[in-house]
Amino acid sequence: MPYVIQDVRLIPNAESYCFPSSSAFTIYSFFGEPEWKPELSQPELLEPLEDLPTWESCFPQELTDFVKFQNDFKPISSGYLFNTCRAIEGPYLDLHVKSKITDSDKQWAIGPFNPVEMNGQKNSEKRHYCLNWLDKQAPDSVIFISFGSTTSVSDEEAKEIATGLDKSGQNFIWVLRDADKGDVFQGEDRRVQLPEGFEERIEGRGIVVRDWAPQLEILGHSSTGGFMSHCGWNSCIESISMGVPVAAWPMHSDQPRNAILLEKVLKIGLIIRDWSKQNELVTSITVENAVRRLMDSAEGEEMRQRARELSKAVKGSVIEGGVSRSEMDSFISHIRR
Repeated sequence: MPYVIQDVRLIPNAESYCFPSSSAFTIYSFFGEPEWKPELSQPELLEPLEDLPTWESCFPQELTDFVKFQNDFKPISSGYLFNTCRAIEGPYLDLHVKSKITDSDKQWAIGPFNPVEMNGQKNSEKRHYCLNWLDKQAPDSVIFISFGSTTSVSDEEAKEIATGLDKSGQNFIWVLRDADKGDVFQGEDRRVQLPEGFEERIEGRGIVVRDWAPQLEILGHSSTGGFMSHCGWNSCIESISMGVPVAAWPMHSDQPRNAILLEKVLKIGLIIRDWSKQNELVTSITVENAVRRLMDSAEGEEMRQRARELSKAVKGSVIEGGVSRSEMDSFISHIRR
């Protein structure tokens, strides 16, 4: 946080570098707005995107005040590091410099930070049971549902999701856990209530995981063909790395605009939760239709093909001679100069 390192400018021969934790697209589209950069006009988007979610609808006022407070104490940055790569967001990385949104024209896209290849580790005793179940499913036949470690769904939402998954007829792995808590001594976690008989009805074609699950390994498994996600940036880039298209269910903060990046810009996703109706309950019919679109339609197959192509480009970026590897080498040379 900038407030913590505000004195770095007083340290001889010290530099500070900024690591934005979201996508270059989302950072550009938010912080290029006049509220944050009054000297700029509306940010120049490379696609005709209308009705972008407003900052106010995505962030509570307390967080807005916190961000502005941090910016007041921000030392001049010597550069920016992004957990993305030019194969994903090259044009928007260029716009960061062109539009002077950042206070330095030095930037390095050195992502993805996650592994881009998965070792199967079949027959390992430590292997999660859901991976053994995936081994028995057809290629691209399973949709993975997970909303991250900081988000919970209500019982009402869980029932709509369960009913939609049930009626869709598609195979799935659903990670259904309460959000991680800071107080590990709080006691037993809340157990989300599902419709009566749901888990019995879906036996054989679906798994409900109520604890931790190996997300990256699930996304990298050949049987996984779709990902229903809250669209936190880590989840987005993991899905992109593994070539899996996304059914987007954004919850807050950068997630609504990350969802737009997937749907409108990269064209590897579809929206389940319409942010203009964020306070309305997403119905089981909406869930059912979205799952079928992603998993059992020509449209979904086209998204999968685009996701595979993007994955191939991302994997090529991190090997010797790849663009992300080259940018990492450039950054290391820069700080050793």
